[in-house]
Amino acid sequence: MADTSSTTTDQPRALLSVEAAARALSIGRTTMFGLIKSGAIMSVQIGRLRRIPLSAIAEFTARLTAEQTAA
Repeated sequence: MADTSSTTTDQPRALLSVEAAARALSIGRTTMFGLIKSGAIMSVQIGRLRRIPLSAIAEFTARLTAEQTAA
């Protein structure tokens, strides 16, 4: 009988590592750190780890799209 219990891998992640967020935006790790440092993308720190909320990626892409369609 198959195990039907839910695992954390079934859930979408709320926070992404810098590397995973960079992959999601198809940019490099260094570019992602630059965007974080400039404040273009919001991040949070958990202990020594830096994480990017999914909502920050969505806000960044929406802002880029709006800026480019307005120009």
